[in-house]
Amino acid sequence: MPTSRDTLDTDIVTLTRFITERGRQTGSTGELTQLLNSICTAIKGIATNVRRAGIMNLYGIAGSTNTTGDEQKKLDVLSNLLFINMIRSSFTTCLMVSEENEHAIEVEVEKQGKYIVTFDPLDGSSNIDCLVSIGTIFGVYKKNSDGPPTEKDALQPGRSMVAAGYALYGSATVIVLATQFSVDMFMLDPMVGEFVLTDRDIKIKKKGKIFSINEGYAKFWHPAVKEYVERKKFPQDGSSPYNARYIGSMVADVHRTLVYGGIFAYPAHSKSPNGKLRLLYEAAPMAFIMEKAGGKATNGRQDILDIVPEQIHQRVPIVLGSPDDVDEYLEIEKKHQDHCKGVTA
Repeated sequence: MPTSRDTLDTDIVTLTRFITERGRQTGSTGELTQLLNSICTAIKGIATNVRRAGIMNLYGIAGSTNTTGDEQKKLDVLSNLLFINMIRSSFTTCLMVSEENEHAIEVEVEKQGKYIVTFDPLDGSSNIDCLVSIGTIFGVYKKNSDGPPTEKDALQPGRSMVAAGYALYGSATVIVLATQFSVDMFMLDPMVGEFVLTDRDIKIKKKGKIFSINEGYAKFWHPAVKEYVERKKFPQDGSSPYNARYIGSMVADVHRTLVYGGIFAYPAHSKSPNGKLRLLYEAAPMAFIMEKAGGKATNGRQDILDIVPEQIHQRVPIVLGSPDDVDEYLEIEKKHQDHCKGVTA
């Protein structure tokens, strides 16, 4: 007799079904559902190209740089075009902001909808050629002004987002999607070509045992960061040291932090006083996901989601993860800020 484990699930909850059902429950128009389905299709296309990059000669540099000065890989360019074209053809979006484009991309009037999408089409692309996990990050906002869309319409704080998510191209391809209701994870089933719900209402651990930071910049760190990392490596309370884990692809590092708990940091330092990660399409979407999962995200002085962008490629420092771990970092940061105020008073 077959056991329950041998029985195939014939009532599969795909990503399309999931967001359609959520839309019905909230009485929405279906425009957001259509947009997220288009993003899902773009991610499938990117995943296919990532898997076949070596065979299709897609490794290597495309011969240009993006808006932030990074060398563009061939997969960067391809992924960006896939994302733009799928979103544009969804008839749900009026404006897009991509890491790969200097200016915001306005959708043709006849194809415009009410949403604005910000995205990093291929995060961690410096790791492409050595097969380290890479990803895609996106955030979705509503246009909240009248008239034709402009770049100013994209300059909204993260709390205005209606959805955010990332795709991770690793040992499997997954999408983690955050809405106002929950954070949920879907895994691409290559047999049916659909993202299938695997984890509902994800919550991060209150405290973890992993810290994730590029210690190669330790020479340039501010005192608060140095003290925090020192505490994790040499705890004074007799507890075990934290494990150090750093991949160098934000999606991979944040995904591990979400699943296992702990803290991920890309702080400001003397060589990058404003941080390195971009607010609109890296930091804010990840902060939205982390907060919806019960975690926290900060630049050391305020929540990432409360920062109002001044320009579309603005950089910010970021520390995110388990709430207790982020709170410990904030205590150290506040101590050093208060000390600086006392010195300058």
